[in-house]
Amino acid sequence: MKRIQYHQYGGPHLMRLEDFELAMPNKGEVAVRVKFAAINPIDWKLRAGSMKIVTGKTFPRAMGMDISGTVIAIGPGVARFKIGDPVFGLARFKESGALGQAVVTREIFLAKKPETVSFEDAACLGTPGATAWNGLVDKAELKAGERVFINGCTGGVGEAAVQIALMRGATVSGSCSAGAMERARSLGVQTVFDYRTTDLSTIRERFDVVYDTAATMPIAVGTGLLREKGRFLDINPTPAKFVRAMFNRRLKVVVCTPRADILDNLARAAKDGKIRLPIAEIVPLTEAIQLITALEAGRRLGGKALIGMD
Repeated sequence: MKRIQYHQYGGPHLMRLEDFELAMPNKGEVAVRVKFAAINPIDWKLRAGSMKIVTGKTFPRAMGMDISGTVIAIGPGVARFKIGDPVFGLARFKESGALGQAVVTREIFLAKKPETVSFEDAACLGTPGATAWNGLVDKAELKAGERVFINGCTGGVGEAAVQIALMRGATVSGSCSAGAMERARSLGVQTVFDYRTTDLSTIRERFDVVYDTAATMPIAVGTGLLREKGRFLDINPTPAKFVRAMFNRRLKVVVCTPRADILDNLARAAKDGKIRLPIAEIVPLTEAIQLITALEAGRRLGGKALIGMD
């Protein structure tokens, strides 16, 4: 089988499409033949070595987190899936491997794909959906009737957060580029600000939750937009922020932490038409390195980029 991998940490020139041998799944693991993989910024951040304290020094290392596909093998103790099941979800953080023809991941990082949801749409849900859920539900404990501001409301995590907030009965405002404002309104964002022309610190409205899904909002600005018991969700974790959050109950640092219950909820929401992320481009695995390189260099698509394995 083939996958995209690299033999040392560094820039995009290090990516290679190479043969590899798929391991047999261990206890609690599932092997998936990948149909589609979605590209996320975390893919090239891991390759660049930003998390090498976690990912380690063993090479070659695979790339990619978000997948849809079909179960081809199960490890001991796996009860949620059987061979042939259509699934979607995430690869293991340390090992990655979604950008390949097959991958082994943990059972709890997958959910069954609903029949009415395409493999393409399902591949988009993993990282954005789990990250949005981690912030709004796990960290902020968002309740019906609360007011939410989402910075970057038309990005991958941003759009997922808008839709999950609406599912929870919240009212949503947000910021995005001028060209994406109509898209934001169509999602249900009531008040939309152009981040290029608006000083967000001057917004007069106050919110129960502010979610910086774009990782561009200073903590002081985010907390300044909060009501008395508001929560600011920061998607750009650093050791200093974790320490600061221990002493500031209004600051919540969000790290993508997928779980079976989150993915099952996303599956139900997708089946009911309550969550869907736009797809901008699909290319074959042989063209994946070129597309990843362009996205890393700043190319904007206005939707998810997918790699098709067939």
